[in-house]
Amino acid sequence: MERGRRRAPRPTVRERLEAGEITLDEATEKAREHVLRSLTAAPRTRAQLTESLARKDYPHEVVDPLLDRLEEVGLIDDAAYAAMLVRTRHAERGASRRLLAQELRRKGIDEGTAADALAQVDDDDEREAARELAVRRVARTRGLDRDVRIRRAVGALARKGYAPGLAFELVREALDREASDDGVSDGELFDGEPFDA
Repeated sequence: MERGRRRAPRPTVRERLEAGEITLDEATEKAREHVLRSLTAAPRTRAQLTESLARKDYPHEVVDPLLDRLEEVGLIDDAAYAAMLVRTRHAERGASRRLLAQELRRKGIDEGTAADALAQVDDDDEREAARELAVRRVARTRGLDRDVRIRRAVGALARKGYAPGLAFELVREALDREASDDGVSDGELFDGEPFDA
């Protein structure tokens, strides 16, 4: 082969099926192997697996029955996946319900399944996670200018999907608690200006 020349791309599964090089059963077996490898690496939603098989150009007459069967035997379970994602992302990363809902949509979880999974996190849980995050972020910025500390901590909470009003309220609470622990009055910390959430 001459230097710089590219080989012709390998034919896709669909092209091989249409050319009669492989049977529908063989294509289904290849798709099954691909899906099982994907599921071995990490849990996936049906939508993610459908997208992965579409990128490899598997036809719908292979993909749909295969994924239906894997759902029947419990290898694909969007509800369990959504519940697990909500639990871990909220507990480990402090993600808000809003951010979790976006992630579930991005992963192809339907609205009803997402709502059921998000019901695990109530208002109190979400507020407590945001409070813990605010305290950690405020502690990281010790020694910096007050406005910088507020901006950074509120920004961190916003990136986790928390509403600005809640973020400001909890950052102020964390700064107040830190100031009272250090013996600094609220007036010294906030220059006596009202701090609206």
